[in-house]
Amino acid sequence: MKLQKKLNRRQFLGSAAVSSMAFAVVPRHVLGGPGYVAPSDKVTVANIGCGTQGLREMPGMLQNRDVKVVAVCDPNKFTTNYIDWSSNGIRDGIRRTLDDPTWGAGIVGIPGGRDIGRDYVQKYYAKNKPSGKYTGCNSYEDFRDLLDKEKDLDAIKIMTPDHLHATIAIAAMKKGKHVVTHKPIANRLSEGRLAIETARRTKVITHLLAWSDRRENHLTLRWIKDGAIGTLKEIHNWSNRPVWPQWTSNPTDTPPVPKGFNWDLWLGPVPHRPFHPNYTHNVFRGWYDFGGGSIADMGHYSLFPLFVTLGIETPPISAQAYGTTTRTIVAQVCREVYNDVAFPYSCMIRFRFPKQKILPPFDLFWYDGGMKPFPPEELEIDNKSLPSEGMMFVGDKGKILAGFSGQNPQIIPEAKMRAYPGQKQLPRQDRRGSGNWVNAIKANQESPGSFLHAATVTETINLAAVALRAKRKVDYDTKSMKITNFQQANKYLTREYRKGWEL
Repeated sequence: MKLQKKLNRRQFLGSAAVSSMAFAVVPRHVLGGPGYVAPSDKVTVANIGCGTQGLREMPGMLQNRDVKVVAVCDPNKFTTNYIDWSSNGIRDGIRRTLDDPTWGAGIVGIPGGRDIGRDYVQKYYAKNKPSGKYTGCNSYEDFRDLLDKEKDLDAIKIMTPDHLHATIAIAAMKKGKHVVTHKPIANRLSEGRLAIETARRTKVITHLLAWSDRRENHLTLRWIKDGAIGTLKEIHNWSNRPVWPQWTSNPTDTPPVPKGFNWDLWLGPVPHRPFHPNYTHNVFRGWYDFGGGSIADMGHYSLFPLFVTLGIETPPISAQAYGTTTRTIVAQVCREVYNDVAFPYSCMIRFRFPKQKILPPFDLFWYDGGMKPFPPEELEIDNKSLPSEGMMFVGDKGKILAGFSGQNPQIIPEAKMRAYPGQKQLPRQDRRGSGNWVNAIKANQESPGSFLHAATVTETINLAAVALRAKRKVDYDTKSMKITNFQQANKYLTREYRKGWEL
C-alpha cells in the first residue's frame, strides 16, 4: 500500500496532461514566484554517508530546487578527526553554501558525521523560512532504520565507504527507492552484478555518479572508425593516485573506538576486527576489504564514459597485474612482506577484451602510483613527454593522446594532427551533476548513468583486485562469473560475510 501511494504521486508528477492543465489554470510563478517548485513536486532524498565527500557534494542537492533532503545517515555521530585534501576545505565549503562566514568557528580539525550533516541541511533550508528556522531533516545511525521509517522517501544517495555500497543499494531498491551512488557500485564483482540485477528487476532509477557525457570520446571514436590510427590495439590509462597512505599489513595496535562512532555498523558485512583509524575516513580506499584501490577511485571517471561511448559492452576475458613489492627487517634479516590485505603502492594491470560491436579485440592497460607508459616515439618527435595522468589509444598505424578522462584528444605527432583531413574538434559538453539523476527520477526514465550501463566497467574494475591478489594472470568467464584457470582466485570475486549481512 505504501509503494502504491508513492507510485501514484510520481505518476501524478510525471503526467504531462496534468501538468499542462495545472499551468493552464494557475501559473506556477503566481503560486510561489519564478523558479518555484511545489513541495509535492520535489524529489525527496536521504543522504547516507556524512564524511568529507558526503559533505562536499551536499551543495549539489541543497541548491537544486527539485530536491529536498529529508534525512541524513552515518554511523559516526560527530568528530573532527576526518582526513581530507585540505585543512579547511570542508568548513569553507559549508560556509559558502550557507553564506555564513562564521560557521564552524569553534571547530578545531576536520568535521564530519550525521550531526554535521543534519545541521548543514537544516541551516540551509532555514535561510528561506520566514522564521529563520527549519527542523525537517531526520538523522539516523543505521541506514536500515532510515529505510524503514522514512515513509515518503523517493531516493537515497550513497556516500559511504565502498564496502557498504552494494548492501545499502540493494536494500533500498528492494523497498522501491531510487538509488544514486558514489563509485563504485560495489567493491566485489559478485556484489556489483547482484546490485545491477536488482536494479533491472525492481525497475527503480539508478545512477552512478562517475558518469559524464564527454564529447571528446565521440571525437576519438570518430578518428578510430575513420582509420586515423589504423586498427585499435591498446588503450592506456594512468593516474597519479593513490593520494592516501598505503599499508602492507593490518595494524596491530588497538586504540579505543571514538565516542559516538558505531564501529560495528561501519564494518557492515565485513567480519569483525578491532577498530583502527587507518581503516576509516578517506584512507579506506587502500584496503581490499573496504575499498577498490586507485582504479576504483579514479578509473570510473575515465573508463565508464569511455566504455559507453565506444560501445564496450563485453567484459575482459583476462587480467594480469603487477604491484609494488616491499621488504621488512625481521631478526636482522630482510624479508618479503606478503600483502593480501591492501592494494600496492603502485601497479600495472592489463585487461584483454574480446571483439566488441564496433571495436576489434584490444588490450586495456591501467597504471597508478606514479607508473605510466614510456613516451612513444610520436611524442619524442615533438620533444614532449607524457603528462602525470592521461589516456592513450594505440593503433597499428598511429596513436591518439588525451587527458586522463579522454579530454583534449590529439593525434600524435603534431604534424599528423595538422595533416588529418577529417573533423578535429567538437564543442565540449561535459554533463554531470545532480540535474541528470534528478530529472531521470522526475520523468521516471532511465538515467544516462544507470547501473544498467555500468556492468562492464564494474566487472573490469573489480577484476583488477582479483588479478592483484591472485598474483598471476586470471582468465575470466563473464557468463558463469568464474575464474577458469586458477580456481583459488574465485574467492576474491566475493567476500566472507558477517552473519546477518549476507546478500
